[in-house]
Amino acid sequence: MKIEPLHLGDAFPMQLLLQADPSEEMVKKYIHRGKCFVSKVDDQIVGVYILLPTRLGTAEIVNISVMESFQGKGIGKHLIHHAITYAKSQGYKTIEIGTGNSSIGQLALYQKSGFRITGVDRDFFIRHYNEEIVENGIVCCDMIRLAQEL
Repeated sequence: MKIEPLHLGDAFPMQLLLQADPSEEMVKKYIHRGKCFVSKVDDQIVGVYILLPTRLGTAEIVNISVMESFQGKGIGKHLIHHAITYAKSQGYKTIEIGTGNSSIGQLALYQKSGFRITGVDRDFFIRHYNEEIVENGIVCCDMIRLAQEL
């Protein structure tokens, strides 16, 4: 497996990005403002993340996704660690990530990777998404915000 930046002119892996963020409108708002990295196995894109500068010294992983058939193989963990290493190399002091209150597996992964919960954006998904999101039998309402000092 290798992780590399998406090359200029290459199509964004929208199906993968929409797996993590079901709003195409939201994804289109940030895909061109951040740096996109893809994870490949045998030249097939199996994972993706987008790192977006948000304010001075801070970058946010605004989307991270692994193809369902490749989940549970450590690819998400590698993508997160790549994002942390890349953010450090670019001089960022803080890296952030957010996830839904219903994203139990992701919340565990982010904390295992050194992120700490910094806050809750109540009703984020109700305000910004037209359709209800249900995950793990839980309605996704709130954005759990996490950060890590680099």
